[in-house]
Amino acid sequence: MTRRLPAALFALTLVSACAASGGSTVVRGTGPDELLKLRAGPGLGYSVILGLPDGTRLQRRDCVTEMGQLWCRVSLADAPGITGYVSEDYLSES
Repeated sequence: MTRRLPAALFALTLVSACAASGGSTVVRGTGPDELLKLRAGPGLGYSVILGLPDGTRLQRRDCVTEMGQLWCRVSLADAPGITGYVSEDYLSES
């Protein structure tokens, strides 16, 4: 019975992450002198591609949970060829 709980939590996390994907979003909450780091992969251990200021428009692709943190694969709305991962904590629906 206890083996079902982790599988159910994983499925719920996956469904909630997928439900939030595929939309237009903007960077919010980084602060006036801070930048959100666009990373090469879903986690702090990945290299930083560039910094994104508040208000940057993004296209959200899909999200994954890594070490308890939700990371979303995004592309820049004005430059769709630039893609990477950002923490979902700093995304707001536009």
